[in-house]
Amino acid sequence: MENKWEYDYSGSYPNSGGGNPTPASYTPMGPTGEPSMGAGSSTDYTTPGASTPGFGPSAPMGGEPQPPRMKKSHPRLKKVAAGALALVLVAGVSFGGGYAGFYVADKTSSARIVYQSANPSGTATSSTDGSASLDPLVNVINSITPSVVEITTEQMVTTSYGFWGGQQIVSGAGSGVIFTADGYIITNAHVVEGAQQITVKLNDGTTYNATLIGSDSQSDIAVIKIDASGLTPAILGDSDTIAIGETAIAVGNPSNLGVTSTDGIISALNRSVTVEGNTMNLIQTSAAISPGNSGGGLFNSKGELIGIVNAKNADENAEGLGFAIPINTAKAVAQDLIENGYVTGRPVLGITVVSITDAQTAMQYGVSTLGAYVQSVTEGSGAANAGMKVGDRIVSVGTKTVTTATDVTNALQDYAAGDTVQVQVDRNGELITLNVVLGEKTQA
Repeated sequence: MENKWEYDYSGSYPNSGGGNPTPASYTPMGPTGEPSMGAGSSTDYTTPGASTPGFGPSAPMGGEPQPPRMKKSHPRLKKVAAGALALVLVAGVSFGGGYAGFYVADKTSSARIVYQSANPSGTATSSTDGSASLDPLVNVINSITPSVVEITTEQMVTTSYGFWGGQQIVSGAGSGVIFTADGYIITNAHVVEGAQQITVKLNDGTTYNATLIGSDSQSDIAVIKIDASGLTPAILGDSDTIAIGETAIAVGNPSNLGVTSTDGIISALNRSVTVEGNTMNLIQTSAAISPGNSGGGLFNSKGELIGIVNAKNADENAEGLGFAIPINTAKAVAQDLIENGYVTGRPVLGITVVSITDAQTAMQYGVSTLGAYVQSVTEGSGAANAGMKVGDRIVSVGTKTVTTATDVTNALQDYAAGDTVQVQVDRNGELITLNVVLGEKTQA
């Protein structure tokens, strides 16, 4: 039986074109996720603003020039490796499709954030009407819901569907968690990806326009900012100390209904799953997760934020399989995004890689061997300085054999900017080993 997983991508849109144990795989829950690494798809490992020669159908490497393949703009579930699971991102889309992409607004502050510490007593105090409840979850939920917000996004897209072709506004819905009292909010990168307008609705019904501070597709974390003060930030827990079997409470905006709470337990820790070629270690929970929950909070029984919800199992035969990014990971990424606009230390080769995974695509690109090919090389990058060339087929990165652009991405996660890595390439039938000094990736 094939399992299917969902991501909750509330703000996913069709691409405008304007980038442990056997891992489980999951696809974005919503219209689209990160660029798929299928036949002929490419991944950009270049530094921003690079202009380099192309490799592919339009390059002089054999075969007639072919138009680039466009990414499908509708929700899809991908086949996964034997025994693997398919996941979906959980942001709800109210109508239309959406773009995969993002933009980064000017930072409004470079000051280091002071996080709210956990309540030493580990208890929530009172319900919203000041009365005590016999059920402890009532008081906990009353204390945490003011820290969760509804997020709606809009983007203008161009379509070409007969009479209805032209431009239209596409809307998406998701969730967020208040990070600081002065308006920084954590959500998922896929919730705000490609959005031209972001609106935040607080628990008291107040709405604000939000600015995107930074977005990181690798961790699926983004930070947005509203012009507000005196907000109720979530109390941050420690995701390194949680245990399987503990109570888990998911709070978000499922199906754009408004802030909603569900509960379950922590089902597993450090669950390795892959969505659109991006491998992540996530918290697994039995709390009900629905489209629109993406970017919302996963809390423990003390009311502490332990994760940012981002995925669920979409198989109709599977229940109680939701996922969240550990808060310790989310916090570190959010801090970097606020201070720098990007996650520091992330390595980059300085190339664009295209995956050639079938005979038809190989014919279009004029090559005889399937694999991960260098499509462009950024001038002055580590790859360029090491002598990497357009048309090289990458055989290995460090100790890991690679056959797709996804493999290259995952292999680089073992390194940091400034490291030197051996990259073996096949150039016209000759194996060449290159020592590449990795640069720093400054965009998601």
